[in-house]
Amino acid sequence: MHQNPEQQILSEEQGLLADTRLAEAIFMFNNCDWYACHDCFEALWHETGGPMRPVLQGILQIAVAELHLERGNSRGATILMGEGLGRLKACPPNALDIDLVALINLSMQRLLALQQQSSIEGLEFPRLVETSPHNRSVDSKITQFPIPNCC
Repeated sequence: MHQNPEQQILSEEQGLLADTRLAEAIFMFNNCDWYACHDCFEALWHETGGPMRPVLQGILQIAVAELHLERGNSRGATILMGEGLGRLKACPPNALDIDLVALINLSMQRLLALQQQSSIEGLEFPRLVETSPHNRSVDSKITQFPIPNCC
């Protein structure tokens, strides 16, 4: 029996939300551990073939853009940040119980500064913030994403 597109999204999303690696990847992202979160998100992305794949890829590209920035490669960061934002803008705004609008807005500020060759110092790092309970598309097992102030 085939699932309709909405059932397919919910099924894949529920599977990812139940996977402890997603919570680990989110924690690493919010700790600005770009390389480690890249590894976690990449593993999930390789295993995902449905509608959540672009969500994972967009987040992954933003993480790698931040890694490029950390290593002084602003050209690579600009390209990947733009690609990641392009993917995420086409995704449901609360996919994986993440407030993608907030992520897009923070990342867009950084991208604009990079494109204008301005300093990104003082701009907030991108964060993966949990959507409010009434906006969730599925029941999440992640109670709240940790957002440390380490970066």
